[in-house]
Order: sequence, then C-alpha cells, then structure tokens
Amino acid sequence: MTLRFYNSLTNQKEDFIPIREGEVSMYVCGMTVYDSCHLGHARAMMAFDILVRYLKNQGYKVKFVRNITDVDDKIIERAIKNNESIGELTQRTIASMQEDFSQLGLLLPNTEPRATDYIPGMIEMIEGLIQKGHAYHSPGGDVFFAVRTFPEYGKLSNKNIDDLNPGARIAEDDSKKDPLDFVLWKSAKEGEPSWDSPWGQGRPGWHIECSVMSFENLGEHFDIHGGGPDLLFPHHENEIAQSRCVNDTKVFANYWVHNAFITMSNEKMAKSTGNILKIKDFKDNIDGQVLKLALMSAHYKQPLDWNEKLLEDCKNTIDKWYEVYKVLKDKSVINEDILSPLYDDLNTPG
Repeated sequence: MTLRFYNSLTNQKEDFIPIREGEVSMYVCGMTVYDSCHLGHARAMMAFDILVRYLKNQGYKVKFVRNITDVDDKIIERAIKNNESIGELTQRTIASMQEDFSQLGLLLPNTEPRATDYIPGMIEMIEGLIQKGHAYHSPGGDVFFAVRTFPEYGKLSNKNIDDLNPGARIAEDDSKKDPLDFVLWKSAKEGEPSWDSPWGQGRPGWHIECSVMSFENLGEHFDIHGGGPDLLFPHHENEIAQSRCVNDTKVFANYWVHNAFITMSNEKMAKSTGNILKIKDFKDNIDGQVLKLALMSAHYKQPLDWNEKLLEDCKNTIDKWYEVYKVLKDKSVINEDILSPLYDDLNTPG
C-alpha cells in the first residue's frame, strides 16, 4: 500500500512520492513563543508527530525541522506588558513549550531552529529578492515583497490575487506600493530588538524566517511542509512566493499539510472569544495518554469538538486497551494490517 494524504496545494489526496528514495524532508511551522501552548497548538503538533512516526515505521529516514519564532510583534508586546526582557520571556516560554510537548509524548524534531539565529540568512535572501525585482526598500524604511511580481500568488489558498484583502499582523504601512505587499524587513523602533542590515537597523518580518530556516536546513526544494490552518494564508502563501522567487524554482515544497481547528460547543477555539484551553490546564488531572488519544480521536482534517465526555470516553478506551494488553503482551498478535487506515490520509479514527 502507498501512503496517501491530502495536499492543500492541489486540493486532493495524492500518493506520497519522496524526492529521494527512502528519505523524507519535512518542515513544520512551530511556536511563536510569547505564551503557553494551547490545545490548538497541541492538535497541530500531534498530527505531524503521527506523520513522522508513520514515515519512520515505514522505513523512511526522516529529517524533521520544526522552527521557533523568537522575535515577533506579539513577543515584543508581551515582554513590555510583563516588564521583562525579550530573552527572559522567550527562554521561559520555550521551556514551558518543551514541558507541554513532553507531556504529550511528542518526538523531538531533528532540528529546532530559532529565528534569531538566522538573521544573516534572512538579510541575504531579502537582498536577493531586491536584486531580482521582487522586493523594494520603501520610503518609510521597511522592505516589502512585491506580491504582483509572483503571478501564482494565491494558488495554495485558492484565492484570486485581485480579490485579496491584505493580511498582516500589524497595521498597514502607507509606504507600500501595493496594499497586498508584505513586509520582509522592519526598520528599527525605539526599545525593540534590531540588527544591522543594508537598510539600516531593523528586524525581520514574520514570513521571511521560515523561508530561510527551511532553505538552510532542507534546501530550496523539500518534500512536506506543514502547519496549523491559520497559517495557510497569508503565512504559507508568502513563504511560497518569496522562496520560489529568490531561488527561481517552480516548486518549494511538494506536499502541504494542514490540520483543522479544535472547537468548543462547535465554536472555533480562539483567544479573541476567551475559549482557550492550555495544555498545562490538564497536567494535574488528565493523563498525557488520554489527552493524546483525545487529540487524535477525530481525523486531523476534520474539526474536533472538545468536551468532558470526549475525555471520559478516551480514558475508558485506554483503560480497556491496557486490560487487553495485559492478556496479549506475550503473544504475537499485532500485524501491519492494524496500521492500514493510516495509509489513507493518516486516518487515526480508523
């Protein structure tokens, strides 16, 4: 049997064929470390953990890269609010993240690059985009990617470039040539972290970091790129645009994998509505295996409605499994057929 999973780039299930036989290169967008991880993060990380485990089980040599964003508008705002340095905030939050992932029993990635360690590469990539006419240094001091220089923009998210609304984490800059253009380099503001660059003191925009970290760890073309559903647009769309333009390539990643949201009472879990549950909320009263089973109880592409009954059912299921295991642990009863549902787009409910 051949592994098939849903490719967001083509909007269909496809057979997985790696670039290099027996090897898989995979990049997953990780945490922006300004707060504790919540269940939405846990579901995304669980989906890709299952994918990595499956690929390894099938004999692939997997190079799994998951980044950490440690410089960002939200990080700066939270550090100011907490009256602590950015370094103190990010180190504390990274330690908290690692504790959460350990509770879930997630595999460690082969590489976990931090954005601030890749600033020189980001500057070099931005210079390349400017030289090729895909980016410009604005009168306001920032550097922007010129979206309309990449005609295939919007393909991943199924959006027509002429119908798009600008997506950004901060207010729009009046010095943009086009409202769709997104920032690659931000000029320094007082009290914010900054680095030397050809455009003066500043710091990278959010999107450029993943293009650089994936390039430096996996090359300009790799197998799988994954992330949460909120990253599909504009973050992943922007990654494709800047990466393909700077490297003059037709393909960035072959397969794009996105999980669905967690809901509570059928409403999306979101900080804006206040219905956020953090992984740490369960540490003292829910076993990590129960939490893990609950997260994979629905197909990763389908919404997962979170409630107390779900946790109770998963606890009872695991208790039954352990009773069976006590009886069967010395017998050879498990065969490859048990994993067959995973061939079909990682069907964990099956």
